[in-house]
This record gives sequence, structure tokens and C-alpha cells, in this order.
Amino acid sequence: MAGPQLRMPRAPVGESGDGSYGPEAFLRDTGVSRETLGRLKSYADLLRHWQRRINLTSSASLDDLWRRHILDSAQIIGLIPDRAQKIVDIGSGAGLPGLVLAIMGVRGVTLVEANRKKCAFLEEAVRLTAASAAVRNLRIEAEGRAQRDLGPADVILARAVAPLDRFLGLVFGMVTSRTNCILLKGARVENEILEATRHWRMQIERLPSVSDPDGTILRLTEISRETAY
Repeated sequence: MAGPQLRMPRAPVGESGDGSYGPEAFLRDTGVSRETLGRLKSYADLLRHWQRRINLTSSASLDDLWRRHILDSAQIIGLIPDRAQKIVDIGSGAGLPGLVLAIMGVRGVTLVEANRKKCAFLEEAVRLTAASAAVRNLRIEAEGRAQRDLGPADVILARAVAPLDRFLGLVFGMVTSRTNCILLKGARVENEILEATRHWRMQIERLPSVSDPDGTILRLTEISRETAY
């Protein structure tokens, strides 16, 4: 089993931006254990500390860290199939969403990041939180690279990495008939889908984000190239 099944809010929690959405609100909305909450707090503290030295995420967003980053990542936990054994987070950056999910109990996560300094942060965060995750310092910048370096995946995760059409080209070598791509997308998601469906066939499930009123979660399955592409 990939990880625990947690409750999540049914509607967006609303924007705060003033730090009012914090650990206790996250606990209320997700029902994680106090132990897991403590590990997420350690991760949040480490992220704030490292942000002073390297740009892990938008500094302004740290005022709303628990909603914009931790809840945003956590909300996809119920979409990961129970059978999933290999979960790859492409362009993990600060560990979003893959490390948050691993801290919450999802197993078999690989965090793929091109920036060495960000990899150093991820390795320290994995050590500090005892998360079941591996860190790979790889740049997925050409078709075929992901297949060669990472092999097939049960689940591919990404958050703000690349437009959908280009992203599918980069990771397609990892895709099998059973692969789920779970992607956190913003307000331009329909434009991305329109462009991608010129070149790709797939089953598309759209789910509203509970952390961002303008956000959408995409779950893609049965991914294949259009024959004329």
C-alpha cells in the first residue's frame, strides 16, 4: 500500500496569507497523527531556515506555508493507487509534493531535482524527518533521459515544472499502461490540456484544489502519443 488514506476538506480552505492557516488547521483538515504533524513542523522549520541561503520557493509564499505548500501537496495523497511501489516526483525543488507525501507515510518516493543545492536540502530534510524517500540529482531535459535514468514508474508527480505537452514528452519513457501522472496545475490548465491533446491521448480527471481556488489537480492515465506526432 502506498500510504495512509486521510480525510481532506471538500472545498477550498480559502486564502489567508497572514499565517493564520498553520499546523493546527492542517491537523483539523487532514486528521494526521500528532507524530506526523511534528515531522511536518520539522520540515517547515528547515525549509524556512534554508530559504535564507538558497531560493527553494517564493519567499512571500512562506507567510502561508501550511496552506500554499504543505496542504497543497498533501491533498493528493488519496489519489495515489494502493498498488503503487515507485513514485517519482519530477522537479521536486523544496520537496513539493513528493517529500510532504513521504513524511505523511507514502512509501517508495524518489525526489528528482537538477539543482545540487536543492538536493542537499532534500537530503537533510529526508534525514531529519526519517521520510521514506530517495533523492536523485538529475536534469530531465531531453526525451529518453527519464527512461534511461529512472525506469518505469507507477506514479509520476509534478508541481509547476513545465507545460503539460512538454512535460509528457520528458517523462513518457517512464510511462506504462498502469502509470498515473498526478499534476498540480494553476489557472491556465485548460489551455495546457488543449495544447497537449494535439499530440497525446490520455484519460483526464480534473479535481478542484482545496488549497487554491484557481488550482486544479490533474490525474492522467492511459497516456500514449498521437500516431501522427
